[in-house]
Amino acid sequence: MNKKDKIILGAGALAVAAILVNSRSKKHAPLETVPYVDLRKYKGRWYEIAALPQRFQKGCHCVYAEYTPHPEGYVEVYNYCRKNGPDGKVKDIKGKAYPVEGSSNSKLEVQFFWPFKGDYWVLELDPDYQHVLVGTPDRESLWILSRTPTLDDAVYNLMVQQAKSKGFQVEQLEKTDQSCYK
Repeated sequence: MNKKDKIILGAGALAVAAILVNSRSKKHAPLETVPYVDLRKYKGRWYEIAALPQRFQKGCHCVYAEYTPHPEGYVEVYNYCRKNGPDGKVKDIKGKAYPVEGSSNSKLEVQFFWPFKGDYWVLELDPDYQHVLVGTPDRESLWILSRTPTLDDAVYNLMVQQAKSKGFQVEQLEKTDQSCYK
């Protein structure tokens, strides 16, 4: 077997393994999203208030994301954090988010590294686009975002209850240190 065949065989084995792992994942009821997201209103900076822990965000402080609609129909994404403290080294990344056809922009697929894409579903959205609950249909990722680095406790608690009612493990939510913006 030559090197090319080994690579193809290995890639195929990885694909089968991914399908098997995915098929064993928890079964959830369908996850409802908001009926419509106006990407022009959604654009701009969103501060992370809390999130379910993600390996790629370990040690992040002062987290925010900026979204910019692109004329070609996708959204430019810029994620920012400071590693290991508010004065830590900046860790940032750029990507693209593609609206899922038929979702009225409430479901996006975000891509930071080709060919991999991840779900970004808008689950709850303030009518004035001041805070948002974003998650994934497998209930493994969840973010509470706000236009400001802090969020009123009553609004935060409401969003946590909304996430809980959708099947997210809210007891694992971690509040994000935004002390560098105070």
